[in-house]
Amino acid sequence: MSLRGFSTASARREFALLRTRPWDLAMISWVPLLAVFLIWWIFSAGLPERLPIGVLDQDHSSLSRQVVRFLDATPGLRVAQRYSDEAEMARALTSGDVDAAVQLPRELSRDVKQGRVGQIVLLHNAQLGTHSSLIQRDVRTAVGTVSGGVELTVRSKRGESMKAARVSMEPIKASMVALFNTSTDYEQFLGAALIPALLHILAMTAGAWAVGRELRDRSIGEWLGASPRWHEALAALVGKLALAFASLSVVALAAMLWITAGRGWHPAGSLGWTLFALLVFLALSIALGAFVAALTRSLRTALSATGFITAPAFAFGGVGFPLVAMPLLAQAWAKLLPYTHYIRVQMEQLQMGAPVAYSVATPLWMVVGTGVLMAACAGALVKAAKAPESWGGR
Repeated sequence: MSLRGFSTASARREFALLRTRPWDLAMISWVPLLAVFLIWWIFSAGLPERLPIGVLDQDHSSLSRQVVRFLDATPGLRVAQRYSDEAEMARALTSGDVDAAVQLPRELSRDVKQGRVGQIVLLHNAQLGTHSSLIQRDVRTAVGTVSGGVELTVRSKRGESMKAARVSMEPIKASMVALFNTSTDYEQFLGAALIPALLHILAMTAGAWAVGRELRDRSIGEWLGASPRWHEALAALVGKLALAFASLSVVALAAMLWITAGRGWHPAGSLGWTLFALLVFLALSIALGAFVAALTRSLRTALSATGFITAPAFAFGGVGFPLVAMPLLAQAWAKLLPYTHYIRVQMEQLQMGAPVAYSVATPLWMVVGTGVLMAACAGALVKAAKAPESWGGR
């Protein structure tokens, strides 16, 4: 039989197996699609809005009421509760009814009128890092706006012009220019990064399961024959993994096209090169899972290795936490993970708009890595096929 015949026969055999095992088929078809949809749905709002906060107004002045109005008018905040005393506010924060609380102390208005600094207290749960930072930013903006208005009014009453008052209030001004993801859209930032991380897990699992299942079920002889040659094993391996690769690739392409063009996001870089890198990344993930299963001859060990490699990939990818701020050992581990290198290409192209030349090397090295893993996996399968006593392990 020709190599093409080995590959085609293996693909047909895999398809027949998947038809009789609906849950195996689900793991490379509708389960990835559903998981990707859930991730998109979670971040589809783009920007967190109307985070609930509480207010304890102990001043009950026109100034404190103005502060509360500005807080509630800020798109990122919603004044959900008002408290009569500090004990009630503490209970709400402890129970999680609100994400933060603003305390407007007594004599706030009097202190401001007498030229003293009025203190407004923000109590926030720093355990919720994203909530906390967004609330701090919005509260600071709202209070700063009210404070600036008060200062301008005072200076105007002293006879100072509005223009001169603004200059004297802020003689040196920092101009901050956001270069990438200027709208701080979490759908583009986190959603687009989490989808490849999820598909990475599913792809490596699919490769490990496809090969490990043959060893577990003692059917590797039926698949490869009694004494397969290396090139025959490689052709059969390509045919077996082709279905998982094709199915997951369709899901990946659909997800990435939807979250970019489908959502009105026009990346500054090359979307085409990013999609190519994503497909190569999936192929590498599947090949890695198959190689671990063939090397260990144990489905259980292969799935454990899959979790060890893919589960922490996002955390070490430099998206949620800066890679340069990690300890040296953590940085070394991160650089061994395929996701770290793929996500750098995606961020360079979709968010930074870097020249394609900056992102050429990584996908090409992944192509080489996929070929090496497939070749090594075929060699391991040849050895496994000649050792029936090692079959049947879990």
